Amino acid sequence: MSSRRNFLKTAGAALAGGIAAGAARAAPGPEAYGVTSPHHYPAGAGSMMHIEGHSMLGARTEPRGAPADDEVEYREFDLSFEVVNHELLPGVSLPCFAFNGQVPGPLFRVQENDWVKVNVHNNTEEMHTIHWHGVDVIYTMDGVPMVNQDPIHPGEVFIYRFQARPHGTRFYHCHWSTPLHAMSALHGAFIIDSPNDPIRKMFPYTREYVLALEAFDIQFTRKHMNELLAGMKRVNKLMADQKLTPLTHGFFKRYEDFLDAMKTGWRPPYTRGNAERTQINPRFFAINGKSFPATIGELGHLKIRQGEYIRIRLISGSWFDHHMHLHGHQFWKVAEDGNPLPQPIRLNTVPVTPGKTVDIIVHGDNPGFWDFHDHKELHTMNNGVYPGGMITMLEYEDMGRPPYVPSISVNQ
Repeated sequence: MSSRRNFLKTAGAALAGGIAAGAARAAPGPEAYGVTSPHHYPAGAGSMMHIEGHSMLGARTEPRGAPADDEVEYREFDLSFEVVNHELLPGVSLPCFAFNGQVPGPLFRVQENDWVKVNVHNNTEEMHTIHWHGVDVIYTMDGVPMVNQDPIHPGEVFIYRFQARPHGTRFYHCHWSTPLHAMSALHGAFIIDSPNDPIRKMFPYTREYVLALEAFDIQFTRKHMNELLAGMKRVNKLMADQKLTPLTHGFFKRYEDFLDAMKTGWRPPYTRGNAERTQINPRFFAINGKSFPATIGELGHLKIRQGEYIRIRLISGSWFDHHMHLHGHQFWKVAEDGNPLPQPIRLNTVPVTPGKTVDIIVHGDNPGFWDFHDHKELHTMNNGVYPGGMITMLEYEDMGRPPYVPSISVNQ
């Protein structure tokens, strides 16, 4: 027994020594988490934004990476950034950035593998980009400022070229100052069709609808657009005078340059004592740019006939969760993020979260007039008054003489 006790003491001491020795060794570096060092390419190559005194006013930019016009047949479109005053519903309007002056932006419809060319004109005093959300584009066309491209300057024309793939419900939005620009109407649908779409083969639908789900904080948008445009007037004056510097926007080629700037007294805006704590509190929610009752009064009802299949493409133009509920029907969820599901899911309420697209199929098996709305009821009010916001209606066209026909209610 005495020998055994001595052995255990010796073993315990050796173990403790091993632990202490291990503690003394250097802790694993970031690479232990699979993190590697930054890239070794020349930082900022190809960018105008790091050149002092640069000016892109009136420039025409065609990034490399896509075939030339004479190498493939392009489907060509024109798209512009505009500032408009948009009416959500009678009595309520707000200033918006808008594609082609409309909210939401125009619906693109192309075939899978089409080559697409989009001539983008910036007719505002602010900078923008376009991200083709869910589309597998060439990386120089992905629209993330200072990652894939410079922001598109006021007066500049930027040419996006890419192949439309994969098929499905996709969308596009501005990726510059995204919280303001994308929420303030710079978004639109991008539908890529395919003759091999398995959804149409499974459900022979005869028509379809595209619904962009949106949230608007009118006070935030008005305030920040005014401040932004006032600031950009100063930036554009510096650009015109050839006095613009990268620090104007807080652009750095390398992280080390950012640290060096702070050492010499430059302060990032988030450290300043008067930095505004932005709180976005939408009071109006919309479908395709309109809040109820304008969703049905101006946009009209979703239509269906008995025995018909319809497809509804839901696109998140918002950064809030929406839970779309259709009364009187069990529909099929058939695609998510534009990609067909291996097996359709039977539902009557489907969540559409930020950045998502969801496709559903409805079968006309229950004639009537039916609510289709966000069941997160905070989103079915106009400035706190119910009903409003994200409400629309499914209407059967072949009911004959229905015993009850809807009218309009704006305060319950």
